[in-house]
Amino acid sequence: MRDDQVYLKFIRESIDRVELYTRDGEAAYTGDVRTQDAVLRRMETLADAAAHLSDEVKSRHPTIAWRQVSDFRNVLAHGYMEIRLDQVWHVITHDLPALAAAVDAEIVRH
Repeated sequence: MRDDQVYLKFIRESIDRVELYTRDGEAAYTGDVRTQDAVLRRMETLADAAAHLSDEVKSRHPTIAWRQVSDFRNVLAHGYMEIRLDQVWHVITHDLPALAAAVDAEIVRH
């Protein structure tokens, strides 16, 4: 379980940073290339870390689309020419809060 905790803490730290980087709203995010780069990199690495979580952790949170998290990482890493900032913003505002709640639940569990 120690490995899960390492990944969970990294994911939580990444979510915190994405929230920090995007706290000024969508227009600020889409209008600043450095912010986009920082957010996209953090989203890529947190999705990669989520893919390394054990099946046990994932099974406790069936409402999280774990496969889509992994697929999102692949899009960010390999489909970088096709990234749509509005879709990333949707993930940040609609999907990241649920992932944060699941991660928080797992961190306090141990």
